[in-house]
Amino acid sequence: MRCAVALTIAVTVVAGCERGTSTGVGPSPAGPAKSGCPTVLARAAASVQRAEKTDPAGKKLAGGPRAASGKSIVYVAQTMTNPGVAGAAQGVAEAARVLGWTVRVIDGQGTPAGIQAAFSQAIALRPSGIVIGGFDPDLTSQQLGRAAAEHIPLVGWHAVASPGPSKHPELVSNITTKVEDVAKISADWVITHSNGNAGVVVFTDASIPFARNKSELIKKELATCSSVKLLAEENIPISDTSSRTPQEVSSLLSRFPDAWTHSVAINDVYFADAAPALRAARKKGAGAPYNIGAGDGDPSAFQRINSKQFQAATVPEPFSQQGWQILDEFNRAFARAPASGYVAPVHISTAANSHGATTWDLPGYRAAYRKIWGR
Repeated sequence: MRCAVALTIAVTVVAGCERGTSTGVGPSPAGPAKSGCPTVLARAAASVQRAEKTDPAGKKLAGGPRAASGKSIVYVAQTMTNPGVAGAAQGVAEAARVLGWTVRVIDGQGTPAGIQAAFSQAIALRPSGIVIGGFDPDLTSQQLGRAAAEHIPLVGWHAVASPGPSKHPELVSNITTKVEDVAKISADWVITHSNGNAGVVVFTDASIPFARNKSELIKKELATCSSVKLLAEENIPISDTSSRTPQEVSSLLSRFPDAWTHSVAINDVYFADAAPALRAARKKGAGAPYNIGAGDGDPSAFQRINSKQFQAATVPEPFSQQGWQILDEFNRAFARAPASGYVAPVHISTAANSHGATTWDLPGYRAAYRKIWGR
C-alpha cells in the first residue's frame, strides 16, 4: 500500500492540504554535532536495534484448530500489479497447498467497477470464504450485504485501518501491521540515523485518511526530538507520484540544498519516482537525503536499498506470512474458534540485514502453522 510523511516540533499540519502542495518552514541551519534530545535518541536507538533484528521479538503464534478439509477460498485482489496485494495472494496460495484447499484469485484491476465485478463473481462461486485483498470495503457495500446474506465469511488484508476482527464491515479478521508501530519506528530510524539532527521531508497522500493519519503519527514521533526539523510535508497523491514527485524533489533540492538530510514516505513508491531527480542533481545514491519507506517493502524498494540507490531502509510487511495467516483465520472461523489476535512484529530492512533478499520473510511461521493445522 502506498504512503509517507515527516516533521518538526514547532509545526502543526493542516489536515486539508491541497493535492500536490507543500508545507515548508524554511531552511534550517545545520544541527549541532551533539543531539538536542539525548534521552529520546537513546530510546529510539534501542527500538531501532530491536526492529532491525532478522527475527524481531513479537507475540508468538497461538494454538488453534486442526485443518478443515475441502475448503475453497476466493481472493478478490484490488489489483495484482500492487506488489503487496500480489505477495499476500502468493502466501495464500502456498498455505492452501499445505491445507489441501483450493484458491482462486480474481483481479479487480484497480478500479471501483472492476473490484465490484470481481467481488460479485467471487460470491457467485459460493466459496467457503472470500478475501478482501487490499481495497476499501466501502467500495463494495452491496457485495458485502450479499456475502452476509449467504453466510460467506470474509477476511481482510489491509481492508481496514486496524488488525483483528471488525464489526463494520463484518470481517473475521483484518490482516495488517499496526500503523502506529510502523509510523513510530520509521521516525525513530530517522532520529537514530541522524543522531537526532535531521532535516526531514515527509511524503504523504492527504486524500487518503489512512495515509494522512500515518504521516501525522510520524510527525508526532519526530517532534519528540527537539533538534529534528521538519523542512516540508509534500502532499502528492499516490496516483500522481510518477508525474509530480520528480518536480517536487527538484524544488526541494533548490530550497534545502544542505538542510535536507532525511525523508519518510508513507509508501516506498515515492522514492522510486524521486530517484531520477536526485540522480539528475548528482546526489549520491548512498548519501543524503537518506530515505525510509513507512510501509510495504515491495521488491523494488529492496532492490534500491540493497544497491544503495536513493533508499536506505523500509518498514516492510511480511506478505507471505500474512497470506498464511489469512487461511489460518478462515480455519479458525470454520471451527467456530476466535480469531488468533496475531500481529506481525514491526521490522526495519536495510542493506546490512536483508542479505540481498527482495522481501521480508518472517522466520518460523510455516512450521508453526503446520503444527497448528496438523499438516
